[in-house]
Amino acid sequence: MTFPMRVGLGFDTHRLGNGGPLRIGGIDVPAEIHSIGHSDADVLLHAITDALLGAIAEPDIGRLFSDTAEENRKRDSADFLTEAVRRVRHHGMEIGNLDCVVLAQQPKLAPYTDQMRARIAEIVDIPVDRVGLKSKTAEGVGAIGHAEAIAARVIVLVYAGEVRPDPPEE
Repeated sequence: MTFPMRVGLGFDTHRLGNGGPLRIGGIDVPAEIHSIGHSDADVLLHAITDALLGAIAEPDIGRLFSDTAEENRKRDSADFLTEAVRRVRHHGMEIGNLDCVVLAQQPKLAPYTDQMRARIAEIVDIPVDRVGLKSKTAEGVGAIGHAEAIAARVIVLVYAGEVRPDPPEE
């Protein structure tokens, strides 16, 4: 029997480089910076992926999607998140809600929060009112405060649902 509720915690950070746009929360935010990474470097989707995988005690994003594998170069992080959702449901769990915090000195992300929430809700197949998202600066402190890095923290609640078989391969 599966424990009826579980919590997962996700965290990710990426260095920032010159030139935009900034890919975050599954959308492109106009900016003069971008996240540096092997995939599309979407720090928020990576943190959500790890939170979901942690809730079901599965391997983390780095073990499932190696940053040295050529098939993951420039890959859309929505692919990683979609796989995490598939695994959650395969374990007989459903996603209750997500609460996310993005830490970035720039750009200001508040104008894009609703777009990010809608895209995340679409990817994980839950109502948008179950996706909390806040953006914070680091008040000029450390790598984030000096706009050298961006980070995201996510907590997720999953609950016992119906075990879903893997979809047939095409």
